[in-house]
Amino acid sequence: MARAFLTALLALGLLAASGCGRERPPVAFHADGRPQRLSEWHLLFAGGGRLALNAGVEPYDLATPLFTDYAHKLRTIWMPKGAAARYDADASFDFPVGTIISKTFYYPRTAANAPSEVARSADAAHDFADGELDLRRVRLIETRLLVRRQDGWIALPYVWNEAQSDALLARTGDVIPLALVDGDGAHEAFNYVVPDESQCKSCHARDWVTREITPIGPKARHLNRDYAYRAGTENQLAHFARVGYLRGAPAAAQAPRNVDWRDASASLDARARAYLDINCGHCHNPKGAANTTALTLDVSAGADRHLGLCKPPVAAGRGTGDRLFDIVPGRPDESILLYRMTSAEPGVMMPELGRSTVHREGVALIRAWIAAQQGECVVQR
Repeated sequence: MARAFLTALLALGLLAASGCGRERPPVAFHADGRPQRLSEWHLLFAGGGRLALNAGVEPYDLATPLFTDYAHKLRTIWMPKGAAARYDADASFDFPVGTIISKTFYYPRTAANAPSEVARSADAAHDFADGELDLRRVRLIETRLLVRRQDGWIALPYVWNEAQSDALLARTGDVIPLALVDGDGAHEAFNYVVPDESQCKSCHARDWVTREITPIGPKARHLNRDYAYRAGTENQLAHFARVGYLRGAPAAAQAPRNVDWRDASASLDARARAYLDINCGHCHNPKGAANTTALTLDVSAGADRHLGLCKPPVAAGRGTGDRLFDIVPGRPDESILLYRMTSAEPGVMMPELGRSTVHREGVALIRAWIAAQQGECVVQR
């Protein structure tokens, strides 16, 4: 009897130690420093072949996600008890000190389950089922944190180890050789590039003069969509307001909303503008890193030269491909925008960071959108 009781106690202890027990340490906000291990934040728990979220760590998705070499992404937000973000109709929400936003990049594994092979697929498979990721089916690559400290946001990239048990800080970035495998078995070798801290800052700089960084995705137009939570499907803006993470938000019907670029029922223009907004608009806006180009690709741009229609390039160099205008209505192959999207060559491709491969489906969308544009570009002589 005593031996059986002792065995039961040991089993319970091992269960708790493995991370599968109910007792988990609360999320740890580090007000300074750079923790070397992702596990020191207690946001995510990897163990027993699963990746789970801590209490209060809320998952979310974007209406149209940013493309990163076909990686799937698990996005989360955590805030200290009693703290909430302030709603903004256009810009990123005003998040309180203590906020931690995470984005975990991963790929579905192939049938062969080779270490360097990952499946090429759209991030619409709902891998994050029942509040967990099944690590037997996916390979974790990296987790990026945006942490709101007293003096502003800080970006921290973490790379997952081979055992998929923890991720280590990679301040100088990393390069991970992988191969995308299509459903028909075709392979495309590429280098997955984990950005360093300065590259994270260059993409997240809201104002290129002050270099102040801010989140890109958590904006009303990107979050105004339904999400399949464990307790049921709910609009994300309504959900964040209900759990106390968002203040001042209107009803979802009164909030701006981008469409899903893959939604064939939406107009071609709405789909293309949503795609350009999330993939290009954080740099190509009046205050962003690409503000000197006079090309505006966020939703604020009118359908004129600001959007690139018949606009000559500004200091694009060989990125023009000897083309004369950013967008030539009805002629995608004569448009600089499409030329740069179809390239994976540094110095030519756009976006400059965040991908090593060409997004075939995104290129097809923008090609169709440019082909549908009306008008003629006049060459000044």
